Amino acid sequence: MEKGPEFMEKLVSLCKRKGFIFQSSEIYGGLNGFWDYGPYGTALKRAVEQMWWNYMVESRSNVEGLDSTIICNPKIWKASGHLDKFGDMMVDCRECKTRHRSDQMEDVKTCPACGSKNVTEPREFNLMMKTFVGPVFDEDHAAYLRAETCQPIFADFHLVRIAARKKLPFGIAQVGKAFRNEINPRNFTFRSREFSQMEMEFFCTEEESMNWYEYWKAERKKYYIDLLKFGEDELKFQDHGPGELAHYAKAAVDIEFKFPFGWGELEGIHHRGTWDMSRHQEFSGENLEYLDQDNGNRKLIPTVVETSAGLDRSILAILCHAYDEDMADTKKEGMEEDVRAVLRLPARIAPVQAAILPLAKKLMEPAEKLYKDISPFFRSEFDVTGSIGKRYRRQDEIGTPFCVTFDFESLNDNAVTVRHRDSMEQERISMTELSHYLAKQVMAN
Repeated sequence: MEKGPEFMEKLVSLCKRKGFIFQSSEIYGGLNGFWDYGPYGTALKRAVEQMWWNYMVESRSNVEGLDSTIICNPKIWKASGHLDKFGDMMVDCRECKTRHRSDQMEDVKTCPACGSKNVTEPREFNLMMKTFVGPVFDEDHAAYLRAETCQPIFADFHLVRIAARKKLPFGIAQVGKAFRNEINPRNFTFRSREFSQMEMEFFCTEEESMNWYEYWKAERKKYYIDLLKFGEDELKFQDHGPGELAHYAKAAVDIEFKFPFGWGELEGIHHRGTWDMSRHQEFSGENLEYLDQDNGNRKLIPTVVETSAGLDRSILAILCHAYDEDMADTKKEGMEEDVRAVLRLPARIAPVQAAILPLAKKLMEPAEKLYKDISPFFRSEFDVTGSIGKRYRRQDEIGTPFCVTFDFESLNDNAVTVRHRDSMEQERISMTELSHYLAKQVMAN
């Protein structure tokens, strides 16, 4: 379908109506930049997180997992540079009292809200979210919600390496919450103040580092195309030029997705050099050198190649890619031909992979037994409300790839009708073969 200006309105409406994503604290008017995931959104988010974890950690022998705290010793953020320089350049209007990011203004001397020329010069505002630990609210007890999940990985490098008995090269990955005091959250969940990151820091020698950088670029492209099923025309690898690189970086690339509101970053892959590990060694006073026993017992500070993906942005990209409308002929399903809203989600991450639908309430008992048989193996739903056509439509809207109808004939032939979401084709499958059939279909889709 054409993804014009109205597309995001439809998607946001569906997400709220169907329990995917809605504004946090809505009954109190909400809070800008904070979003809650409902039942289907939670299932989708966990499925995507598990897919990433399996691809990046469980299927590899050279990447280990970590789950660090959201609040760390504030010295971590001093060492990383976040306390001194981590912010956006902002402009304040003295007339209407609004604040704007200068890089989003057509003219930094004119307020885009009221048109006044009475504005301040651009100033940097730190994006760290501050809190206090302990009973006293003073600077000695100040702490910060982590702005990114990678810094605790660097701090825990030696602990993880020793516990897992790892030699270079190897990676440490984690998924978790991060917080940034964004001045202007926008585009639904694309830019939020609370969000989840999926990050992997790969530690290696400087000599091997560019080879690993190219390797992870290829691996991440494969992930988005082969597993999330994005088209190559929806993705763009935007290399950072010399003037765009962070001062410590040797190379960097943004993986961008073509959202309805324009190209937006999904993930960054960065050659971070030895900067992070050197800074933490300097500020902690701990020796973070690695003893390379395979190369003459030389001591070195590990070089880091990072892959950093936004989980919430991935979810948004998946929903944008999946949402569709078609003029499906549903007369055979007991409905008039009409516009059908459908989420064409990959079966492996769909919040409901198989819906069991008894054709009549008289069939609820045997159909529920079938549901209990398959629910340990697939994310399943038992739906008995409304006509079969309306139930199909309801499952289409939440992205269920397979609807399994238990009809009166099922009592005699021990078979059910499996209806495919995208093609709307139906086929008769033996109940004894149903789990095997669905497993093959899920892996293929």
